[in-house]
Amino acid sequence: MPVILGLPKGSLQDATFNIMRKAGFNVQAGERSYAPSVDDPELQCRLIRPQEISRYVELGLLDAGITGYDWIYENNSDVHEVSEMRYSKATSRPVRWVLAVPNDSPIQGVKDLQGKRIATEAVGLANRYLAQHGVTAEVEFSWGATEVKAPELVDAIVELTETGSSLRANNLRIVDTILTSTTRLIANKKAWADTAKREKIEQLSMLLQGALAAESRVLIKLNVPAAQLGAVTEILPALHAPTINKLNDADWFAVESVVDEKIVRDIVPPLRAAGATGIIELPLKKVIF
Repeated sequence: MPVILGLPKGSLQDATFNIMRKAGFNVQAGERSYAPSVDDPELQCRLIRPQEISRYVELGLLDAGITGYDWIYENNSDVHEVSEMRYSKATSRPVRWVLAVPNDSPIQGVKDLQGKRIATEAVGLANRYLAQHGVTAEVEFSWGATEVKAPELVDAIVELTETGSSLRANNLRIVDTILTSTTRLIANKKAWADTAKREKIEQLSMLLQGALAAESRVLIKLNVPAAQLGAVTEILPALHAPTINKLNDADWFAVESVVDEKIVRDIVPPLRAAGATGIIELPLKKVIF
């Protein structure tokens, strides 16, 4: 039996399809498709709103799913968390659910919400947050455009933000961060107990993690004279240690190292100064730890 995998429809869809492709799974969905095609006979995909995926995984209607921790928390879903995946629709940073109010609002903290009205899509999250602080307020479900509802319709909002730009554009300021969330691969507990399905889900997790790890890393290759080998390898960081091979010329070595892409500009000049030549930077598709 194939593993039925729920993929998030909406803002996270393109990023998820991209990561799936990098992991080796070609997922394609038509404009109104609920069941995207995937080039793996052991997988069947379903395109579902991320708000609902954890509920369907818990019920066993999906064997596994990719969704945000925030919606697992909101739904209080009893599922097995397979792995955390650090990506979102725009960046690799976690997203935040925040309490926000108009810039000129007198509300400075959660205690000031007593008796106020709050709009949010995450009603359960907001109510738990208020209960933790002993505050009673009216929390109403928002069907969208939550940022524009304060101050005319509500006193405050609880909203998801990745960069904060939408809040600033609507003259809102953040009072508190309620929850920080990242994307998760989750599994139904019965599916996880099934040996064949668990093996497939674990393989999927490994490949997805490998694709994500490769996004921020590159392979550095270079040649170096034997006399300068020690100086060059001291400069090179690596997952474990650089790979070193002798060239046909016994006085030269070939060196390879996987490094964070952001440090390449900092290490190439000293590598060259230390005696390295033929320095090449190559992109990676997967890095499996």
